[in-house]
Amino acid sequence: MEANSASKWFFLCMVLFLSLQLTKCAVTYDRKAIVINGQRRILFSGSIHYPRSTHNMWESLVQKAKDGGLDAIDTYVFWNVHEPSPGNYNFKGRYDLVRFIKTVQKAGLYVHLRIGPYVCAEWNFGGFPVWLKYVPGISFRTDNEPFKVYVSVSVSVSVCLAMQKFTHKIVQMMKDESLFASQGGPIILSQIENEYEPERKAFGPAGYAYMTWAAKMAVGLDTGVPWVMCKEDDAPDPVINTCNGFYCDYFSPNKPYKPTLWTEAWSGWYTEFGGPIHQRPVEDLAFAVARFIQKGGSFVNYYMYHGGTNFERTAGGPFITTSYDYDAPIDEYGLIRQPKYGHLKQLHKAIKLCERALVSADPTITSLGTYEKAYVFSSKSGGCAAFLSNYNPRSTASVTFNNQNYHLPPWSISILPDCKTAVFNTAKVGVQTSQVQMLPTKTEFHSWDTFNEDLLAAEDDSTFTVSGLLEQLNITRDTTDYLWYTTSVDISSSESFLHQGQHPTLSVKSTGHAMHVFINGHLSGSVFGTKEVVRVTFTGDVDLKAGRNRLSLLSIAVGLPNIGSHYETRSTGILGPVVIHGLDEGTRDLSWQKWSYKVGLKGESMNLDSPNSISSVDWVQGSQVAENQQPLTWHKTHFEAPEGEEPLALEMTGLGKGQVWINGQSIGRYWNVYAIGNCSECSYSDTFRPKKCQFGCGQPTQKWYHVPRSWLKPTNNLLVVFEELGGDPSKIKLVKRSATSI
Repeated sequence: MEANSASKWFFLCMVLFLSLQLTKCAVTYDRKAIVINGQRRILFSGSIHYPRSTHNMWESLVQKAKDGGLDAIDTYVFWNVHEPSPGNYNFKGRYDLVRFIKTVQKAGLYVHLRIGPYVCAEWNFGGFPVWLKYVPGISFRTDNEPFKVYVSVSVSVSVCLAMQKFTHKIVQMMKDESLFASQGGPIILSQIENEYEPERKAFGPAGYAYMTWAAKMAVGLDTGVPWVMCKEDDAPDPVINTCNGFYCDYFSPNKPYKPTLWTEAWSGWYTEFGGPIHQRPVEDLAFAVARFIQKGGSFVNYYMYHGGTNFERTAGGPFITTSYDYDAPIDEYGLIRQPKYGHLKQLHKAIKLCERALVSADPTITSLGTYEKAYVFSSKSGGCAAFLSNYNPRSTASVTFNNQNYHLPPWSISILPDCKTAVFNTAKVGVQTSQVQMLPTKTEFHSWDTFNEDLLAAEDDSTFTVSGLLEQLNITRDTTDYLWYTTSVDISSSESFLHQGQHPTLSVKSTGHAMHVFINGHLSGSVFGTKEVVRVTFTGDVDLKAGRNRLSLLSIAVGLPNIGSHYETRSTGILGPVVIHGLDEGTRDLSWQKWSYKVGLKGESMNLDSPNSISSVDWVQGSQVAENQQPLTWHKTHFEAPEGEEPLALEMTGLGKGQVWINGQSIGRYWNVYAIGNCSECSYSDTFRPKKCQFGCGQPTQKWYHVPRSWLKPTNNLLVVFEELGGDPSKIKLVKRSATSI
């Protein structure tokens, strides 16, 4: 009896032990797929970046992703928002990474955590904190000790400030919260570095050394889940190299025992101020995914599944818009975009019906015609799945497969989970299209008050003077978009142009993104760059008077660069020359005379965007804003929150360029610049459907700016606008976004 009791207790203990172990998840891989708890899986994932939405939106976004047939959520980790200054961390609000991952876990989805810590992502400075640029001897993303493991020694205390420390910190945070799958959490994959191959080639041996160091460092962190490197063909074992792109059916991993993973299937494209809006037809995206799966792919991540919003000054590029909608299945505001969402959902369902056969066998490929092929997967258990493809971009094909006839539309794939019945075709969209409207609300803004920047104010303690022109970022450290360059121009009363009614010409060359020119406090003109042409030149007549003239140049950044080798060395600001033509002496070069510098705007130093400082500022109350359209003007008003739950946006009609805040929260940069480009209807080409369809030319690139509902109070909401060019804020409207099926 005692022996039997002992056996029973041993058995019960083992059952309890095994039940506890089941909460943990073993994640490995083989040549066919990611293997979770011994099972190969076909996995669909979607990128949702936690800082590009509010934490109040996360649960709904993740649930919609799950309902859309996704297995996992993918996100970068954004170093610059988490460590704004060395050793000082921020994981609150939209930056609460742990909360976001636990939200995904609660929904029952996996996570691919792309730590980087370089992210690109059209994010300011590629996700690197600007202070990193000023570590002595640093060179980003190469075999450079200050970048990899820089240690600052101060008062006998060593502080590691570089990439390795941040990567370690994020991994340890995940471990402390038991978020890796090996601990029972949702994280099944992690990424180190990001799209490094172009830089690895540019850096040569130093690039290869850095890449292999980064891989070894990551694997040594012992997360218990696989690591990946996207767009890095030389990723060393056991790191998996993966593909990013519009199409990835051509891709093969660098070793035969690694799975074929697609970390970025581009659902659309980002938007830049002055550029058109991009769309990707869902038929083409579905075709690309099905073609990848039929070639042996087993993991697809949509970039983006929800793009979201570049709040504050987080957009990089430069010139990336506040909207990061990306034509994603879930739009910037969190609404489902049809037919993209529904058609992909049906695709996922059809492929999941084939999962057992897909992960058990390699395809047998049979030609069905000139452009037509059959990919057949037959498992040992008797399961069979087939993908019938038509690569002709113009003509429907009639094919015979297994003694049955099938009609394949141009540029499409039909999926047969039983090798008989076609349950889905990538070109046949059976989902209703959603009609999106921006509808008026009953909200009316109260009277507008204004505060004008004093363009002739005396220099204060924050101003300094040196000879010559200085690089902007070295001075501002990206604490603001704005830097003033001010000098004097002395004109003799005998200058001939004064007596001939003529004006001299000012020429200013700048590596900044935008610039406003002021002579004696009056705007003389502006010049703006583009994403393709960042360096700009202002040339214009200037109204100089006899005596001393004040020349003020306001240099403006519109996001910092986020891509390319040595992008940290690129200059911003007015580096000259600054030259006046048409004087009696001919040409006068002002570049090396004394210049005064002031960081930011007076309104910024007074915190005019904050509800706490509004009452202490001498605003001009109830001003006639339509008549007070001076440049560099702050405007404020109050309003009541509209009823309902629809997403909201500000329609910034009537304004030029600037920034906007609600209740102290930064909506981001706005700019009513009109889109130029090659806008044409989507059509077939000789080889494939277009990857991007462009529209919106001749209209403002971005007209609406997302206002999260959670940022509003029922009453007395504060709206603050800083307008650079002198627009009319009384034309601003608060609208609601509606999506209905048609």
